[in-house]
Amino acid sequence: METGALGKVYQDGEIIVRQGEVGNAMYVIQAGKAEVVEEVNGKSVPLAVLGENDFFGEMALFENQVRSATVRALGAVRVLTVDKKTLLRRIQQDPTLAFRMLEHLCRRVRKLDTELGRIKTAQ
Repeated sequence: METGALGKVYQDGEIIVRQGEVGNAMYVIQAGKAEVVEEVNGKSVPLAVLGENDFFGEMALFENQVRSATVRALGAVRVLTVDKKTLLRRIQQDPTLAFRMLEHLCRRVRKLDTELGRIKTAQ
């Protein structure tokens, strides 16, 4: 990881956000990878591996809910924290940012729909 870059570096296994905590920011991975896991009945269920330019925690900016999953570093990962004010300012400067975020979120929903269909079919 280069020095002097924006963002915070988390080491392997370090928790970036924890399921159940209140959030007020989203995060963008600048370098490295992070794992998204959900704690279900005392077990960690892996949901996704995120890489460079992926973002997470955005739901905290749009709804008043606790974090729905835990995100932890897979190796060293550099992550930029973005609060609501900063995000809104960036969208005002570049409205296509909102469109790109929606595209990304739509891909996530489509993937979840596919996985849910597989689960229902298997039952």
